[in-house]
Amino acid sequence: MNDIAKLFLEKQQREVQAKTRRHFMKECAGGLGGLALGSMFWSCNGSAPKSLNLSERDLNPLSPLSPHFSPKIQSVIYLHMAGSPSQLEMFDYKPELEKLHNQACPPSLLQGRKFAFIRGTPNLLGPQAKFEQVGESGAWISDFLPNFKKVADDVAFLKAVHTDQFNHGPAQLFMQTGSPRLGRPSLGSWVTYGLGSENQNLPGFVVLTSGGKTPDAGKSVWGSGFLPSVYQGVQCRSKGDPVLYLEDPKGMSRDLKKKTIDIINKINQEEFNAYADPEILARINQYEMAYRMQIEVPEVMDIREEPSYIHDLYGTQPGEESFANNCLLARKLVEKGVRFVQLYDWGWDAHGTDKSTAVDLGMKDKCTEIDKPMTALLLDLKQRGLLDSTLVVWGGEFGRTPMQENREGKTQSFKGRDHHVDTFTMWMAGGGIRKGVTHGVTDEIGFSGIEGRVSVHDIHATILHLMGFDHEQFTFDFQGRPFRLTDVEGELIRPILA
Repeated sequence: MNDIAKLFLEKQQREVQAKTRRHFMKECAGGLGGLALGSMFWSCNGSAPKSLNLSERDLNPLSPLSPHFSPKIQSVIYLHMAGSPSQLEMFDYKPELEKLHNQACPPSLLQGRKFAFIRGTPNLLGPQAKFEQVGESGAWISDFLPNFKKVADDVAFLKAVHTDQFNHGPAQLFMQTGSPRLGRPSLGSWVTYGLGSENQNLPGFVVLTSGGKTPDAGKSVWGSGFLPSVYQGVQCRSKGDPVLYLEDPKGMSRDLKKKTIDIINKINQEEFNAYADPEILARINQYEMAYRMQIEVPEVMDIREEPSYIHDLYGTQPGEESFANNCLLARKLVEKGVRFVQLYDWGWDAHGTDKSTAVDLGMKDKCTEIDKPMTALLLDLKQRGLLDSTLVVWGGEFGRTPMQENREGKTQSFKGRDHHVDTFTMWMAGGGIRKGVTHGVTDEIGFSGIEGRVSVHDIHATILHLMGFDHEQFTFDFQGRPFRLTDVEGELIRPILA
């Protein structure tokens, strides 16, 4: 036994000796029933694990699996604009709203409605951007997104998406996990659980953030919920070390690190042999994954070696935390076999409380930040032959009102829009998606969807379908019943499927 193993075991022995019988009865009484129950199951042949038929998936939770049917895509890049951009300044042009600008909102639109901040009777707010129809599809795109006009014919727009959550945290949870309450697995976790990872040296689910903050719902939006923790998103950074503690301490060689992990996992294996807890297997695999990531992550997360024309295309600046850098990283990650890449860009809450949140000022600046990179992402995937095997999804957690926000019943100095659940715009592009189509129509002022309405569950059902899953059959047993991402709802959005 080497010195490290001896020190580790001596430490374990000291900890065990320090625990008195009184401590054991106080701290561990809750587990005695479980131990007794376990012994009833295992007494027939002496030990649990020897009687378990462990599959390759049990031993390696990220081993690749086949879906229900042949998939249209291999990976997903999901661009979530945290805070929710105004569709009325980007994609949903309403000339009638422009004519009604500054007129009092009709009372019929306000009766029985709940808004986050609007009180009394607000005025209607016309679009604060200029629109034009572009490409062969004739899609309406505002002048806030001049670059995106180039790829409009590659995109399918969903103009009448709706939700039932009008506060950011619950709405983000709903959009990412299918439930507005904590505890459910995220979309990326479901995909990784169902398919595993093509690259065993990288996580199957990677998260990148920009805008200076994480989403209002916190890291739960990329959590694994009741799925084993190995399927949760791994947050990487575009500035500094891509993953915290990626480098070993001084004096820790690669060989010494491997021996240390081997010892830790030997103890974990003994724990699993005793209790057959699948979370212990997840822990073993996470140690092994972390060791392998130390080799591959620094290379894939380094954009400095990309050619100058790529940096010009995306508008990237190596070493900075930015949406542009994250878009380029997303391409590099799917190129390396990562299943699900989630980008969160914070700062889209356009209430008009100050210049930075005004729909005619701050929002225009935010659009400038994303316009070039998200356009470049589609062009870059396309030129590399990756767009046919990748789905790119864009959207927020809800929409914005056609009325100007009037907190406490007073019109604000800056132009802003309140949260709106009735309708908002999302778009998809890539494998299995029809190009240059628009599905859904809103009324003449953009208040409600009147044709082709789709729900959050419909979005999830369609994404899973493209990855080869029947969303009604893709389940995980928890607390005595099968759970699924789409709960008991969800229909495929067939008009946008190729």
